[in-house]
Amino acid sequence: MRPLSDRVGTFTDSVIRRMTRISNKYGAINLSQGFPDFDPPKPMLDALAKAAYEGPHQYSITFGAQNLREALASKFNKTSGLNVDPNTQVIVTCGGTEAMMCAMMTVCNPGDKVMVFSPFYENYGADAILSGAEPIYVPLVPPEYDFDLSAIEKGFIDGAKAIIICNPSNPCGKVFTRSELTSIAELAVKYDAYVVTDEVYEHMVYAPNVHTVMASLPGMSERTITCSSLSKTFSITGWRLGYLIGSPEVIDAAKKVHDFLTVGAPAPLQEAAVAGLNFGDDYYADLNRLYTEKRDHFIAGLDRIGLKHNVPQGTYFVMIDISDFLELDQFRNFTDLEFCEWMIKEIGVAAVPGSSFFREPVNDLIRLHFARGKDVLDEALNRLAKLKDLL
Repeated sequence: MRPLSDRVGTFTDSVIRRMTRISNKYGAINLSQGFPDFDPPKPMLDALAKAAYEGPHQYSITFGAQNLREALASKFNKTSGLNVDPNTQVIVTCGGTEAMMCAMMTVCNPGDKVMVFSPFYENYGADAILSGAEPIYVPLVPPEYDFDLSAIEKGFIDGAKAIIICNPSNPCGKVFTRSELTSIAELAVKYDAYVVTDEVYEHMVYAPNVHTVMASLPGMSERTITCSSLSKTFSITGWRLGYLIGSPEVIDAAKKVHDFLTVGAPAPLQEAAVAGLNFGDDYYADLNRLYTEKRDHFIAGLDRIGLKHNVPQGTYFVMIDISDFLELDQFRNFTDLEFCEWMIKEIGVAAVPGSSFFREPVNDLIRLHFARGKDVLDEALNRLAKLKDLL
């Protein structure tokens, strides 16, 4: 047989999803793959039930149902201060994953370079490779996950056509300040580059941090492609509804990519999602309070156990430092992946090895998420408490 594509040998399957499969096998509490364990809002479920009987059940317009695009544009305009046209600047995609892939294939030619912050959500490097682009990694340095602006300028000087920014950042929970984003924006304008943003966790930002929409900054509405999803905001990760927002020129090209990637997102689910997007500001304030309480409760439990961790500024992820455990004879030769597999079997809690997020040789961090009910988080903390007996 002739060899398969070279590109498929340059990255692995998703480590996050792999940890879920192992967690399911051993009946562990899954704090690896970041999905909530509580239901979507009732008005959305009611709308879904109605759509199940009344439709639509056939293809919607390939780039998204009219009423959903209008609702997305209205929400984005409110948070960004822009005036996005739902007919020329919005595409509904099959989740944020397709949104990012569509953006990358729209921006990149084979051989182009794209900057990616490290740590990064694991799809970004694969997206660049599948687009034929070469990823250039810019370190976010723990524990504060700061970055060197000169490294970004060097990337642009070396020919990077775009930079990917996840804000708030999965996995580390960093929220980029307005000043940081403005500095990056100025470089993007200077070097005539695109900025592809992933803003899925925009409503999970913890005071005093504030989310800034990159496209709203001076000179950035035309060169920013905003990727996002309804999955986390409405606890509908299985509905696979994402979206792209950009300039009419960018979106006109991206529509063609999207059309041949997936044709379109599920029509009845698009109809049901409109109900959520019609919620008022109170919904987002309540969501933020909910996740603030979960974060504070979970990290207080980690502190009681004595586990070292960062304090996320946004998202529902926290990074745990396992370096003390890896110095024990029992784990002396363990990788972080092996430690996570041991945790699933022996502690009953699933995490994601940090090495899957870093370009640098990081082996002493793991990621947990706290998008679970209080009872589940408390049980996970009870199980994690067994770790302190090892030290």
